[in-house]
Amino acid sequence: MTIRIAISGYGNLSRGVESAISHNPDLELVAVFTRRNPESITLRTPNVPVVSIDQIEQWKDRVDVLVLGGGSATDLPVQTPELAQWFNVVDSFDTHANISKHFDNVDAAAKKAGKVALISAGWDPGMFSLNRVYSDAILPDGRDYTFWGKGVSQGHSDAIRRIKGVKDARQYTIPVPSALEAVRSGTNPELTTRQKHTRECFVVLEDGADAAYVENQIKTMPNYFSDYDTTVHFISEDELKKNHSGLPHGGFVIRTGTTGMDSEFKNVIEYSLKLDSNPAFTGSVLAACARAVYRLSNEGKSGCVTILDLPPAYLSAKSGAELRAHLL
Repeated sequence: MTIRIAISGYGNLSRGVESAISHNPDLELVAVFTRRNPESITLRTPNVPVVSIDQIEQWKDRVDVLVLGGGSATDLPVQTPELAQWFNVVDSFDTHANISKHFDNVDAAAKKAGKVALISAGWDPGMFSLNRVYSDAILPDGRDYTFWGKGVSQGHSDAIRRIKGVKDARQYTIPVPSALEAVRSGTNPELTTRQKHTRECFVVLEDGADAAYVENQIKTMPNYFSDYDTTVHFISEDELKKNHSGLPHGGFVIRTGTTGMDSEFKNVIEYSLKLDSNPAFTGSVLAACARAVYRLSNEGKSGCVTILDLPPAYLSAKSGAELRAHLL
């Protein structure tokens, strides 16, 4: 059976979801909803309507799962609980400090509507979350470390673009090499947030914008930049397009811990990603999660879940027999 997927928004992440759907025969893109003029948007998938977001409720019986392509700063805290009243939904909310609050808000809305809502899908939170749980369960006597980058953070870049006076921006998250090597050595270092990563921002200002104001707003932004050594570069729009048009990313989840009756054996578990396109990969995770949400909904489940609540097999298009034969 084909699962009918719709997408809300049509930015980089939504285009990643669209491309992921094209590689999954059991998924079908049936509509894209937008706040912009629908006629201004051309999809890469033929014969799929672009519809005004104002008409989205009219599609509630024609969509199995709605994937939300909005940003975590201002879009998803409002959109996810609102749209969960009509649809099973998947979002990529990635402000770690606010996930619990977002979960509670979405859970209340989804349970009231009898819908399934999966939040914070992607690679972190998402795939990295799974690996942290697996390694913590296997090495309870240990310590977790997560490093991101070097790469462009979509969420952080979006947060900068919301600042008054900013025309466009890219933000790179960069692991501190000495910290990464210390962790891999198995010495279990105590590292602060500031010691693990730096942040580098490339910003294009609107004409007449106050550069000092923008830089201060970036460096003092809670949950995004205030806990990091952050460098801000003001550059031209041409330079941004020439040198910062790509969206690479990646990172590492590492857990070090001991085993043995006397904790005599040292172990290091490492999971890494190296991505040419952050939104294309994240879109692929969201598409797989949409499949899982559809299956949970068919079982009569409702409320909010995360990727940690999903049976791994629910993410895959393969049957149980195929998974056991080829991937177990």
